Amino acid sequence: MDITFWQNSLMDWLIALTATLTAIVLLGIIKKLLISRLSKLATKTKTFLDDDFTEALKHTKGLFLFIVSLYLGAQFVELPDRADIILSNISVIALFIQTGLWASVVLTQTLDRYRKKQLDENPASVTTISAIGFVGKLLLWSVVLLLALDNLGINVTALIAGLGVGGIAVALAVQNILGDLLAALSIVLDKPFTVGDFLIVDDFLGSVENVGLKTTRIRSLSGEQLVFSNSDLLSSRLRNYGRMFERRVAFPIGVTYQTPREQLEKIPSILRQAVEAQENVRFDRSHFKEYGNFSLNFETVYYVKGPDYNLYMDIQQAINLHIHKRFEEESIEFAYPTQTLYVMNRNGTDQTHGGSMAPEQQG
Repeated sequence: MDITFWQNSLMDWLIALTATLTAIVLLGIIKKLLISRLSKLATKTKTFLDDDFTEALKHTKGLFLFIVSLYLGAQFVELPDRADIILSNISVIALFIQTGLWASVVLTQTLDRYRKKQLDENPASVTTISAIGFVGKLLLWSVVLLLALDNLGINVTALIAGLGVGGIAVALAVQNILGDLLAALSIVLDKPFTVGDFLIVDDFLGSVENVGLKTTRIRSLSGEQLVFSNSDLLSSRLRNYGRMFERRVAFPIGVTYQTPREQLEKIPSILRQAVEAQENVRFDRSHFKEYGNFSLNFETVYYVKGPDYNLYMDIQQAINLHIHKRFEEESIEFAYPTQTLYVMNRNGTDQTHGGSMAPEQQG
C-alpha cells in the first residue's frame, strides 16, 4: 500500500477507483429514478415541460456519466498538472456536448409537436418547420463547437470575426433568397394565411395551394397557378376571405315613383320576411334609403353565417325569388331606368311623354 505511482499511494488510487465506480452506479440509479418518476408525473399533467425533460434525461449518454464519475474520483488523488488540465478539459467538453444533446432533444420535441398540429391546419408548412429545426440545430452545435474550442485554449475571436465577415458576404449575395426564407418563417409563425384560404392580392385572387421556403402558390379561379415570392406576398396588402366567419350582404331594391305610400310602408317588412325566411342568415336592417333618379330605393342588410360564396348566392337567389313573389301579390312594380319628356306646344300647353331612358335621348 506504500507503493507510490504519480505521487499517490496505492491506497489513494484504490479510494479514487472506488469513488469512481460508486459515482457511476449512483449516477445511473439517479438517472433511472428521475426518468421513472418524471414519466409517471408526465401522464398526470397537461404541460409538455416534464415530457421534454424526461425525454432529455433518456438521452443522457453513459460516456458522459463515466467522464463525470472519473472526474469525481480524480479529486481523491493528486495528478500532474498536464493530466489534471486534460481531464478538466475533457470533462467540460463532455458537459458541453451533453448539454447540446439535451437542448437538441427539447428542440426536436417542440418542433415535432408543432409539426403534428400543423399537419391538420397547414400541411404545407411542415417543410418550413423542418428547415427551422435544421437551422436551429446548426446554430446550437455551432455554439457548442465554439465553446469547446475556447475551452481547449484556441482563440475563437478571430474565427468568429471571420465567420461574421463571411456571413455578411454570403448574406449580401443571397439576400433575396434569405428574405424569402425569413418571410416563410414569418408566414409559419404569424399565420397571416394558411393552405386553403382564399386570398386577393392586388388584382389576383385564388386559393392557397402551397407555402414553400421561397414561394407561395395560389390557384386562381380561372384555373392557372399563380406563384408569388414570400417576401413580395407579405409586402402586399392581402384580403383573406378564409378568415371570414360571416359575410355581410347589402343589396338595393328600386320601385317606381308611382308606388302608393301604403305600399311603400309595407316594403321594409316584406324585405325582412324574405331574409328571415332563409336559414344560416342574420337580419340586420331594411330601410327606404333615398329618392333616386328614376326609382324609390330601399336598402337591405343581412349576414350570411358562413364564408362560402355558393351558400351566399343560394341564399340571395332564394331572397330574390321571395321578393318577386310578394311584389306580384302586392302589385308593386320594380323600377327600371326611365325618363319623362315635357314638350311645350305652340299654344302654350304642356304634353308629357314617358319612356325608357336611352343614351341618345335628350330632354
